[in-house]
Amino acid sequence: QVQLVESGGGLVQPGGSLRLSCVASGFTSTFSNYVLSWYRQAAGKERELVAHIGFTNDATNYEDFVKGRFTIFRDNAKNTVYLQMDKLAPEDTAVYYCNAAFFAGGAPAWGQGTQVIVSS
Repeated sequence: QVQLVESGGGLVQPGGSLRLSCVASGFTSTFSNYVLSWYRQAAGKERELVAHIGFTNDATNYEDFVKGRFTIFRDNAKNTVYLQMDKLAPEDTAVYYCNAAFFAGGAPAWGQGTQVIVSS
């Protein structure tokens, strides 16, 4: 059974940093065959894509609102994807979700989410 477990969320002051982690298990194929993404959902808003990463750390893409502040990277040996978040702002407050999609298609897997609160 595919499982994604996020961690690393919490309360941070504006301008601060957090690193989210997402550990994957139960995949039928090797972890490196999955495109990985971070999404977020703020209260009362729809879930939105934050960043995604291809099979290697050279293939990344970011939404404009996090460019230059967030970094997505993966460690295939640890079945883990990370989201380094710097220069956090109150509008980054949301539940952050990890997503894994097999390169050949099929329903993606989701984690349970980790809460990030940016507040003074």
